[in-house]
Amino acid sequence: MWASEPGEEGDGEGEKERADCTALLLGESQASKAAPTCCSARYSLAVWAFFGFFLLYALRVNLSVALVDMVESNTTLTKNRTSQTCVAHSSTPAVPRNTTGKKYNWNADTQGWILGSFFYGYIITQIPGGYLARQVGGKLLMGFGVLGTAVFTLFTPLAADLGVGYLIAVRALEGLGEGVTFPAMHVMWSSWAPPLERSKLLSISYAGAQLGTVVSLPLSGVISFYMDWIYVFYIFGSLGVLWFLFWICMVGDTPETHKRISLAEKEYILSTLSDQLSTRKSVPWAAMLTSLPLWAIVVAHFSYNWTFYTLLTLLPTYMKEILKFDVQENGFLSALPYFGCWLCIIISGQVADYLREKRNMSTLCVRRTFTLIGMIGPAVFLVAAGFIGCNYQLAVAFVTISTTLGGFSTSGYSINHLDIAPSYAGILLGITNSFATIPGMVGPLVAKGLTHNNTVGEWQVVFYIAAAINLFGAIFFALFSSGDVQDWAVNGYHVHRN
Repeated sequence: MWASEPGEEGDGEGEKERADCTALLLGESQASKAAPTCCSARYSLAVWAFFGFFLLYALRVNLSVALVDMVESNTTLTKNRTSQTCVAHSSTPAVPRNTTGKKYNWNADTQGWILGSFFYGYIITQIPGGYLARQVGGKLLMGFGVLGTAVFTLFTPLAADLGVGYLIAVRALEGLGEGVTFPAMHVMWSSWAPPLERSKLLSISYAGAQLGTVVSLPLSGVISFYMDWIYVFYIFGSLGVLWFLFWICMVGDTPETHKRISLAEKEYILSTLSDQLSTRKSVPWAAMLTSLPLWAIVVAHFSYNWTFYTLLTLLPTYMKEILKFDVQENGFLSALPYFGCWLCIIISGQVADYLREKRNMSTLCVRRTFTLIGMIGPAVFLVAAGFIGCNYQLAVAFVTISTTLGGFSTSGYSINHLDIAPSYAGILLGITNSFATIPGMVGPLVAKGLTHNNTVGEWQVVFYIAAAINLFGAIFFALFSSGDVQDWAVNGYHVHRN
């Protein structure tokens, strides 16, 4: 599918691909002089998308903070047996929290259903979101996805008052709304991102998710303490509605439909994508689902998320139950891994496109290299976390380094959908993100089943499993991924090398 036939035909195809690549590089080099990045429509889109994903993740994680003040103190989450390996670390005296908010008598199982209900809605709309975005446009789907999530967030306090069933339903509906956003944004970038700027543009837009987590976690705690937990939902929900109004006015589905784009920038974008997009209305489902490069992304996405959720969900538990240190006692330390990941996403996006454009490194080489760093690195530090003894400072350092290195993956497998099938990137992301949502639901259950006694040995098994899955995903992607537009993804079965 991606290799030339041997002989003269293969040589001709190779020359054709090299000519395409040369033309692409020359075309972008010439057009870039007339289409600067400053104040451009495509970078404006990246900034508005950044704020959109910032709010989406703030809306996603704020409940985990507010829930602390929503439940009665005697119904907090139950714990497994606590290990006596390490001596408890001294901590600052607990400051009484604001007690004006309404309390609910929810047991541990109920709280688990409330926190997990989001994912059950989120996984449903992944593939339909990619398909609908291709039919109606990513702008409206992205906009209404954020708006729907924000509106249902505003109804969270009311739903909690009505009963736990209503709250679970509202959280699932939030997941339904948020599930379409990533596929919709990928569809928009398939029409907006020049091939040699993909890493930069997508890393800017998707980095908002990490920064949203960095800001939302401590800010939600401050709001709950000084005001009332209901304002956590009112403030972030209102900001989501406000963002929607700006989004509708400021961005366009494609360069052709944007009201304020310059003619030079429009021609620049369209010329660089002319050989990579398909005008077919039908979706080549059979060819798509049997494409090995797509399954390479699926395996990498699933594997990365398994380790991602292990680090962000289970390592704090390990530090609290084994090391006797609660990372939530320090808001800065709890947000530090997310901040490191956000910083790495921004920098790696710039580096990836620099290597492709200035150093003539192939797209495939860049995607594989960044994926290997972003998956093997976290795996190594995850295994190391099982052998740190009682040093909780080192544990925080390891989780920060591990999560930071994971940011390289954003310029690796995470945007490879646009390399292999720009016209169907939204659908491809819907497929891979559906599989990648499963670790968020299954991973914590597996870990809890393995750590009944909370021994160091049990937790080491948890880390070994996560690291092995991550390593397998990295190797699978390195062996079977592609950097070229697949023949089923373009008209006339023309292969264009990035």
